[in-house]
Amino acid sequence: MSEQLKKVSIVVSKGSLEGVYPGLIMANGARMEGIEANLFFTFFGLDAIIDKRMDKLKVATVGNPAMHIPSLIGILPGMSAFATRMMKKEMEKLDIPPVREFLEMIHDAGCNIYACKATVDMFHLKKEDFCEQVDDIITVGEFYEMSAGGEIIFT
Repeated sequence: MSEQLKKVSIVVSKGSLEGVYPGLIMANGARMEGIEANLFFTFFGLDAIIDKRMDKLKVATVGNPAMHIPSLIGILPGMSAFATRMMKKEMEKLDIPPVREFLEMIHDAGCNIYACKATVDMFHLKKEDFCEQVDDIITVGEFYEMSAGGEIIFT
């Protein structure tokens, strides 16, 4: 008989839609299964929790082989906006909420949301720059302490 997972800590380091949603979906799934969940946002992943940026995330069309379009096409004006609209439309069909709403829902379900202190300092940010769901700004050491006994997933 296998042991059931009790805790998961998810690191979100990319600030594009396709970089943020996997972590949000995994954290939501964990909470729905009764698994303790922590989201740790670092580097450009912080865009997902910065109040002024979180509603403006886009799909990366350049350097993304999964887009199945040549990079030359991806750099054309409007391609990122087009790909972003298409992805949001498909997510809406599946009832996947926008980032801000999804974060509120996950946090209300008991997921802890943290910003990486080193990155916050490097980008000269303050607690006030983040959405209200951010529980704290913590060090990597504190993240490891709270993650002890669980799985760490890097998206």
